[in-house]
Amino acid sequence: MTQGMQAMRGDAIETAGDRAGRNAGLGRRIWESTGAGLVRRGLLKGSARALTGVYGLYKVHPAVWRWTARNYHPQMEKLARLHAWMTCQFAYLDVPAYKEHLRHNDFQFKWFDLTSYPPTDKDGYVKKFTEEARCWEGHLDRVGTVVDESSGSSGTPFNWVRGKRELDTIHRNVAGFTTQVYPRRRLFVINAYSMGAWATGTNTGIAMAKIAMVKNTGPDLDKIVDTITHFGPTYNYLVTAYPPFLKDLRDKLDSVGFDWDSYKLYGMVGGEGMTEALRDYCEERFIRVLSGYGASDLTIGIGGESRLTVWLRDQIVRDEAFKEALLGEGESRIPMIFQYNPLETYLETNDKDELLCTLNSTTVLSPKLRYNIGDEAKLLTFPGLEALIAKRPDLESGFREAQSIDRMKLPILLLYGRADSTVSFMGANIYPQDVEYGLYEGNPRANEIEAFMLTLEETTDLDARPVVNIATREGVHLDDGSKAELGKACETGIVEHLMKVSRDFRQSVEEDPSSTQIAVRVHDFETGPFEGGQSKIKKVYIRKDQPADPAQAEAAS
Repeated sequence: MTQGMQAMRGDAIETAGDRAGRNAGLGRRIWESTGAGLVRRGLLKGSARALTGVYGLYKVHPAVWRWTARNYHPQMEKLARLHAWMTCQFAYLDVPAYKEHLRHNDFQFKWFDLTSYPPTDKDGYVKKFTEEARCWEGHLDRVGTVVDESSGSSGTPFNWVRGKRELDTIHRNVAGFTTQVYPRRRLFVINAYSMGAWATGTNTGIAMAKIAMVKNTGPDLDKIVDTITHFGPTYNYLVTAYPPFLKDLRDKLDSVGFDWDSYKLYGMVGGEGMTEALRDYCEERFIRVLSGYGASDLTIGIGGESRLTVWLRDQIVRDEAFKEALLGEGESRIPMIFQYNPLETYLETNDKDELLCTLNSTTVLSPKLRYNIGDEAKLLTFPGLEALIAKRPDLESGFREAQSIDRMKLPILLLYGRADSTVSFMGANIYPQDVEYGLYEGNPRANEIEAFMLTLEETTDLDARPVVNIATREGVHLDDGSKAELGKACETGIVEHLMKVSRDFRQSVEEDPSSTQIAVRVHDFETGPFEGGQSKIKKVYIRKDQPADPAQAEAAS
């Protein structure tokens, strides 16, 4: 009798897990029920648009943007994460492709749990659904919408749609950041980014027109020199470009005897990583050179360098102990370091340290929801950085001095770059598959090749160039002349293939013929970077390790 009563009592006991499951089920039924449909949509739309409107206040004028960046409080990140959750849930209700994506991934509704929404990416989401299906209510606005383009590993272009309101938000963000870190008086922007269908060039030009006089020259050295000398030294010139091009501009101006002392030139670069050696080289002439981080898949202006992040990167290059404290034990790479605003772009990392981004705005035409672009990264709050510095009294004064210049208290993004085995050069991604085609397709000497490895390395003049390392097959012995002939044949094949399959590469060559200079180094079997041999199952196509000299460290792409 007693045992029976205990059994009945046990059946009646509801565990905390049972209650959580029951509440989640109830919440899901409330959100998904037909009767509550209008209410749930109204509540989400009203709340999300209200938050977007509040965020928009700091973009009314660049001065408000600067004030917000300098007074950012860590508690705001909780609000940003809530908004990211609301954006995902709102999209589940009103974006056909996202609703189907969640259904295929066995989505289970959980109150205020952002991680319950499966990430999206190019292969599992963008390729599967049309542009219309990925827009709110399956509707693609035509008037005012701009289409940007980027190329994938196959050379097939990807198109990214951005609406009028979304573009206005992007332009105001970029303008606000620019006025934070560069002079605001008599600013003349020379936009040297490529001006084709790429997002960076066109949007940079429009954004800068809000705060400065702008000339969209594209990467034309002669045109830039003519423009600067024509308008004279009374302006603060800001040149926006890919990092290698800024170095080329410095060399060009030196060669024509440019009077650097009479002019004030600044640089803002993006599209690929920049080493500190290249920055130092450019800053022998330019007053300041900073990088921005963005992606065609998402938006430009996700993050930007400040004097604090440049100082921080200098410390991890010079101080091994601090580098280990910041990046973790055994980390040899030097990341790019940016500050970013979670209210606009909420960032997370997954268990592989890949960056996930949610654009927190209802103005985004095609919502980006926990989107995995394939970049490897770490995130750090500003108080977290202060706590690390507090353990190093010798760094305290340098930290405070660097922070006092731009005074932004935004969190930190430490970016290692693409985790998908690509090398980025002058805005064009070079993939191992493309190299392989170039090596073997129509090459009469392909039988001499055992393996290849792709790197992006600095040359002696601090220019970053792609390098293809080739190992000859066992038993193949080549003299220096034969190695040179093999290297030339491989270079020709690679360039010809890239010209065929990559629109970005073709555009780079049109605007800068030196883009075809892809160095090929031929090594004897199991020598050089191939020492020790390669796995017969899976070869290594990208060299992850860096040169021993920290100044030569490979930057994130």
